This record gives sequence, structure tokens and C-alpha cells, in this order.
Amino acid sequence: MTFSDLGLRSQVVKAVTDMGFEQPTPIQEKAIPHLLKSKSDFVGLAQTGTGKTAAFGLPLVHRITSSQRFPKGLIICPTRELCLQIANDLKDFSKHEKSVTVEAVYGGSDIRRQMKAIKDGVAIIVATPGRLVDLIKRKAINLSEVEGVVLDEADEMLNMGFKEDLDYILSATPDSKSTWLFSATMPKEVAQIAKNYMTDPLEVSIGTKNQGNENIEHIYFAVKERDRYAALKRLIDFNPSIFGLVFCRTRRETQQVAEKLGKEGYSAEALHGDLSQAQRDRVMNMFRNRSIQLLVATDVAARGIDVDDITHVINYNLPDEVENYTHRSGRTARAGRKGESLVLINTREKYKIKQIEKKINQKFVFAEIPSAESICAIQLESMIEKVKETKVNESEIEKFIPAIIEDFADLSKEEVIKKFVSAEFNRFLDYYTKAGDLNAKLSDKEDAPPSKGRQGRNRREDTDPNKTRFFVSLGEKDGLNPGGLLRVICDATGLKSSSIGRIDIMPAFSFFDADKSDVDNILRKVSGAEFEGKRINVEVTESKKPSGNRRGVHGGSRGRSRGDNRGGGNSRSGRSRSRR
Repeated sequence: MTFSDLGLRSQVVKAVTDMGFEQPTPIQEKAIPHLLKSKSDFVGLAQTGTGKTAAFGLPLVHRITSSQRFPKGLIICPTRELCLQIANDLKDFSKHEKSVTVEAVYGGSDIRRQMKAIKDGVAIIVATPGRLVDLIKRKAINLSEVEGVVLDEADEMLNMGFKEDLDYILSATPDSKSTWLFSATMPKEVAQIAKNYMTDPLEVSIGTKNQGNENIEHIYFAVKERDRYAALKRLIDFNPSIFGLVFCRTRRETQQVAEKLGKEGYSAEALHGDLSQAQRDRVMNMFRNRSIQLLVATDVAARGIDVDDITHVINYNLPDEVENYTHRSGRTARAGRKGESLVLINTREKYKIKQIEKKINQKFVFAEIPSAESICAIQLESMIEKVKETKVNESEIEKFIPAIIEDFADLSKEEVIKKFVSAEFNRFLDYYTKAGDLNAKLSDKEDAPPSKGRQGRNRREDTDPNKTRFFVSLGEKDGLNPGGLLRVICDATGLKSSSIGRIDIMPAFSFFDADKSDVDNILRKVSGAEFEGKRINVEVTESKKPSGNRRGVHGGSRGRSRGDNRGGGNSRSGRSRSRR
């Protein structure tokens, strides 16, 4: 089947052909004919990289046959990067259609310029929720003539706390519109969107719901928490031609990992929400042009990265939401290519692998962190291949050859080779000569998640007179786990993990022990730090023994009120504003 067979106008087909596409993908083949002929609502479920943008973008472009003052099509997506990517794709789809104008509106860019473009008339708006809400409240946009609304990456918009914004936006659109929802996963929250905003939608699912891309090999490695960064370097070194994404949980950790890699000679840059739009554009352009080899990113910032030849996705930590793993791994193996998704876990996280396997209906392969010897061998082979493939500029180098040959006259061919290899490789060899085994042992006991209220590192069951007990305002409901809390503390204070004692994660708050000498450092630097966009409050508590009863943790109602009013309920809406 070709795009002509789907019923698209010849100008639209020509634009797609100009882009080098000949046959529609499965989601396009099933969605486009329906969206062209019917005004009913629609739910499309397919993995990242399977062509969802064209599945809704081509029908939208096809529907517009004359110039428009007010938008007929509205696409809502979670991030600036995805917003720009979709807008650029739609401009390519409509390049032979003079009547189709497309405008991207998102935070971090000049709103006055966006308002002027909308006032001049635009057929299709691609927007992030926060900026679109601003435009509606300013009365700078009229959505009364919208015929089709697309909710792209709906699951991520909910994760980012955009539900209220979506309610507000959709209330400004006509009841007669068609609503098309596209997502890689179908958690219960997305199913609720379909129920609330749509009427008897046709649902098309490519593969099993939430199923992963079959072209991706999923591999996990077990390491001790302190060896996570060293293990990351080994995975990179074992794949010399890697062009990939490294996913971290937090913006702070993303920046730290990227900076460490850069200082050690790796070609890496960070992408996260704290960067300005100009910085984000610069980093993304470098990545798309392959000027950098590795992009270290948060889940949110990586949405909208549409690069076909990513070879590896490395999960420096697993995401807090299982569904986000599908989005991460879907950045590789695009357009039918093969790819690898590599995961680093600590000895307490094996149960998470089981959860993901069940969700994506695919099995992980357990592997060991490569040994120093195997890494050196593959790096040497890679270097030799590069030398053999190097193109010699005969005309420029010819005049230097006699002097070079004379300089090497006293050396044999074997000695010359050894010296050239050593000149390039000695530092690498020296590093790995001192490197040990980073693999950690897993047992079957880690197959199940820790029981609630006892997730901590129970190294010190008894009261230690040299330790102080701290109260933390976030808990299991906020996605906090012992490893995450440990990273926040160590990153903020510079303390080693060995300085932290027992950690107990409760449903709404947490506790940890630390040396009394570190109290001021912890209170000053950890309190106010962020975990997944949520501010952490840390206080010293007098009680040393945790309890499943919240009243008993701090003594009486004082402890309960802290747990119940920790601010977690409003954290999502706070994050949505900062990431518009």
C-alpha cells in the first residue's frame, strides 16, 4: 500500500514522497483512512518512532483546503521540543499547500511574536498546554472554529500535571470537534482522558497495549550504587561507535553526569528543564548533527527528540513511572532499525525489571558489566579500524614523507606500530589496568518490591548514639525510594553514602540517619533541594524508631500533620507551570 491508496490529496502525497517516504507504517495505514472519512473521535496507540505524527498530521493538513483566519486544527503536546518537531513535520507535509499555515506556540519564546502570527491567521496550532492557556486568557487566540484536536503524548501530559490545563483548553473548543488521542502507552489515566473528553472513539492499537518495540534488545546490569557512574563509562567504552541517550531521573543528576563525562573526554551534553530555550536548541542541533555522541537527558526534556539513528538508550536510573521506560527505549530502533536499551540497577531494584517486562510484554537479558580486558580489546580494534579507514591526502603529505621515513629508519615496522598505538592508547590502558569488577550479585530475594514502610537500608536496626534522625517531607507516593533519597543527600552535601545510616520510606514521608557532625550541612543543603521537581523539606526529629503508625513517628498529631500536608498534592501543578 502507498500513501496515494490512503485517500490523501495529490499535493499531500507529493510532500510525503519528497520527504523520502513511500509506504505508510501500520499506525498510518490504519489511522489515516478513518480520520479522512469520519469525524468521530479516535485513540491511536503505537510505539515511539512508528510514525504517529504523520498519522494525525497528514489528515489534518488534508482537511484544510482554503486559507484560515482562525485555527481549524489544534495539536497539544507536553514539551517545547516535541511542539517544534511536530510543527516542522506539518510544515513539510503542507509545503505544496499554500492555504495551510502552521504555528508553534510554547513557553520560553517571545509570546508577542506568537500572538502576532496568530492574529495574522493560522490554520493549525501546535502548542504546549501552559502557553496555550496563557494565550486563551489573554484573548489572543480564538478556538471557536477548531474542527479537530489532537492530544499527543497524552500520558506524559498527565504525568507533568497538565490535567487542569487540558480541561481549560478543551472547554474553549466547540463540542462538535473531533478529538484524536495518540499515545505510546495506555495507563488508566489516559483511558480516563478518553472517557472524559471523547465520545465512542475508535481505538487502534499497533501490537499489544503498552508493548515495546520488538527491534529493541533490553539488557540490564546489576551494580552497587556507588559504582553506577563507573559502570556507565564502561558501557560507553564498550560501544565505541555509540550514538545515544543517557536518561537520568533529575535535572541536577543529568547536569552532573554530563559534566563528569565531558571532563573525562567523552562527547556529551546535558538536556534538561533548567536550560534556556537557546541552550536547548544549541544542544539539540549538536546532537542531530552528530557533533556530540551522547545526550544526557531527563524524561521530560527528551520528549520530541526525533532522530532515526540512535543506537543505544542507557538508563542511568530507571524512571519512577513504569510507562516512561517505553518512551525512553522507543528513542532507539526507529524506522525499522535495531537498537539496544541498557539498564543499570542496584541490588534492590530487580523487581522493577519484572514490572517493566510485564508492562511491555518483552523479556530483559541479564548481562555483566564488560571487563577491563574486553573493553581494551574492543577499543583497540575500533582505533585500528579508524586508522585503516583514514583517507590520506597524498598531495599535501607527500613533501613530508622523506623526512618521516628518515626519522623512523632505526625502528622496525612492529616498533612503529606499537609506539603509535601506545601514544593514542596509554591513558586508556592505564585507567583500566587499575579497574576492578563492577558487577553486583543479585538473588531471588530481590524479585519482589520492598514492603511498605521498610524500604530502607536497614544496616543499623538499633539506635546509634552517634547518629541523628531526620524527617523528610516526601515519601513513596512522591516516587521517592532509598536510592533516590541517598542520591539527593549525597549530591547536595558532598557526603559519601557510607555516612548515611538507616533509611525508611513511608507512604507520605521518610526518615534517615546521619552522623551528628553532619547535621548543619544536611539541614542547610538538603532542605530546599528537589526530587523530580518537588522541593524537599528536612528536619531533625527526636524519635529514632520508625513506625507504621503515622501518629507515632513524630509523637502525636504533630507528625501526622506534617505527613498529610507535605505539599505533594500541589507539586504537579507547580511543575507544569515551570515547564511550559
